[in-house]
Amino acid sequence: MSSVLLFLLLFLFLTPASTLEFRYHNNREIEQYLLQVNASDPAITHLYSIGQSVRGQQLWVLALGLSPRRHTVGIPEFKYVANMHGNEVLGRVLLLQLIDDLVRGYRNNETWSLQLLNSTRIHILPTMNPDGFDASDTNCQYSQGRANYNGVDLNRNFPDAFAGLRRQPQLAEQNREAEVRAVIGWLRTESFVLSANLHGGALVASYPYDNSNGGSELVGGASVTPDDDVFVHLAKVYSYNHASMHQGDICSDSRPFLEGVTNGYQWYPLAGGMQDYNYVWAQCLELTLEISCCKFPPVKQLPAMWTENRKSLLAFIQQVHLGVKGRVFDGSGVPVQNAVVEVKGRANMCPFRTDRHGEYYRLLLPGNYSFTVTYPGHEVLTETLNVPHGPDHYSAMKYDFMLRRITTTTGRTQANPTEANPTASCDYNLQLEASGVVSRPTWAGLGVGLGLVAALRSLVG
Repeated sequence: MSSVLLFLLLFLFLTPASTLEFRYHNNREIEQYLLQVNASDPAITHLYSIGQSVRGQQLWVLALGLSPRRHTVGIPEFKYVANMHGNEVLGRVLLLQLIDDLVRGYRNNETWSLQLLNSTRIHILPTMNPDGFDASDTNCQYSQGRANYNGVDLNRNFPDAFAGLRRQPQLAEQNREAEVRAVIGWLRTESFVLSANLHGGALVASYPYDNSNGGSELVGGASVTPDDDVFVHLAKVYSYNHASMHQGDICSDSRPFLEGVTNGYQWYPLAGGMQDYNYVWAQCLELTLEISCCKFPPVKQLPAMWTENRKSLLAFIQQVHLGVKGRVFDGSGVPVQNAVVEVKGRANMCPFRTDRHGEYYRLLLPGNYSFTVTYPGHEVLTETLNVPHGPDHYSAMKYDFMLRRITTTTGRTQANPTEANPTASCDYNLQLEASGVVSRPTWAGLGVGLGLVAALRSLVG
């Protein structure tokens, strides 16, 4: 009998995952599905946890790509997050279907999947608020289950850059909610370039800023980032690839949105939001995607909603290849961390800096841009680049900056580290400490173990 059980277990974990049903899987079922995918396709998937919810449920992330376990220089990091509000549930379904689609496409040598996974490392967090989901009901508009177990709205609990500019006191990190602390820690360990968090209750792609302090960023009722052109482009990529979002007036109980996109602040001001935090402190451009008029759509509508969103979800990932990427090398030819890489006309609240690998990524639309690179002990380097459209080729333009050391005889401009960080609200302790190389719990072994336990239970139960 033991040999039969062993055979069944090997069959379960060495064969592809079974067809994913269109329904609302509970948190335990999502965990089991992710374990199964990870066990079936370990060459292109890696399952890990970024932390736990208030009630101790794991916040599982599945990474997909040619090197799913660790960052590869030149390969951008992308993420999707769903179910930040526990009662907004379509994102859970769509992200599981996306995983299934990517893995099956890769396994079947389909060009679209091979191109994405060969050029991008994709991280998928199907539920950021599993406790809220457990408490939610199926009402289309009411908010039961929206908050986490402590009754806190997670999309109001992140550090807020505009509060910092007004010198308003902020919660210490240890006093923030467990789920928020987990995401902040996640952003420290990966150099994310592009991201979206999936919500429900409207049909629109919303982009930063969500907040303002009434300063120069406030333009015509919108709170405009230095990268507004890129954000509008990203939002329209999702909206126009969606079956109906671009029409802008699909939801009867929501205001119309021109072309299905909106500036977050112009829609309604929001302090402590996740997308502003990603952009300001983690130099990751993030959108908030409202993907269903109903927060908890009827199960019978799920297949059609996947069809409506599939093209958008894939096209949005591809935009991680906009602009320019590369490394900054010092006078000895060594890649350097914390070199400031600035683009003229884009005065980011916190200047973009290179990560531990010396890498930088700048999402930019095609055009000519003047880059200025500063690093202590080296001459300021300014170069103009002609940036092509990268997504069609699944790669941003690659360009490395080679710095020259300051010598006592030169009259050239010296990089000043204090000038490179002019914004007092920037706390680089909250920024990238590494690119997937900071040690953290690795859950692959635990995942397989839990999967074996689950399989045994199903066999003997």
